[in-house]
Amino acid sequence: MHIKEYRICMPMSVEEYRIAQLYMIQKKSREESTGTGSGVEIIKNEPYEDGPGPTGKGQYTFKIYHVGSHLPSWFRAILPKSALRVEEEAWNAYPYTKTRYKCPFVEKFLLEIETVYRDDPGSSDNVFDLRGSEKSRQVDYIDIVRDPVDPGHYTRDEDPRLFVSEKTGRGPLDDGWRDEAASKPVTPDGKSAIMCSYKLCRVEFRYWGMQTKIERFIHDVALRKTMLRAHRQAWAWQDEWVGLTMADIRQLEAETAAALQDKMAAAVAEQEEDRTMAAAEIDPATGQAAAVVAAAANAAASVAVSPDELGARAISQGKAIAL
Repeated sequence: MHIKEYRICMPMSVEEYRIAQLYMIQKKSREESTGTGSGVEIIKNEPYEDGPGPTGKGQYTFKIYHVGSHLPSWFRAILPKSALRVEEEAWNAYPYTKTRYKCPFVEKFLLEIETVYRDDPGSSDNVFDLRGSEKSRQVDYIDIVRDPVDPGHYTRDEDPRLFVSEKTGRGPLDDGWRDEAASKPVTPDGKSAIMCSYKLCRVEFRYWGMQTKIERFIHDVALRKTMLRAHRQAWAWQDEWVGLTMADIRQLEAETAAALQDKMAAAVAEQEEDRTMAAAEIDPATGQAAAVVAAAANAAASVAVSPDELGARAISQGKAIAL
């Protein structure tokens, strides 16, 4: 198991960040969903009273991330459906959250993220009260301004060095923003100018010969890069969420869930129609559907990918929507 603690500071209070994070998650869920082959299906979003967190109470969500569109069409044709989905369970007892991911196609896999949110510049030590070997975990600071973003994901509108909020007047941020925010006093209404998300991430991929490689890949690609981009977006989208209440957020979440269900239903109907048409095109030489023959031919001509590695890729793609 590879354990790592990420610390992500933002120039806002813990109270503000709660709205920013939830708004960002529902927006990304809606924008990045196109149907059965790509996107998020929200199965449950309801309160819980006996679960993780200091009080045992919070909001529970269960989501399914469909990642089929991230794989070649011929590969999708020969894979079980369980290989094309990642399941997420989340317990939100803000300022504490816990999220767990699994892929039905990869049994010996665990990705678990515990998060504690504090009004500080990332200076608190051992907020998870770790003991033994876990206490020596690696700590990785993510900086939304300094850390580079992949060129394919960069947009000027989401660049903290360029963004200026029309509603709050905050921005742009420079390399010294953390020190500057940390030096500001708490406002009269108790709001801090800086907060930190402490994220303890446990990744376990118990397959001989691949464990270390895949665990590092999930940390470096599925976690770090995704969290960096998501937090830059949460900052750059503040003119959309500033002033919203939790009631507003719950309404947006309900609207998003309904929109995703409609999109998923339409995609399923279209997929069934395509299958019917494909089945009607029989290859005279084999007596099989032409689409199946083509899929098998492509598979035979390609480099083999193990189910374990495939599952890791699916997990990394699904995680790209989650944080």
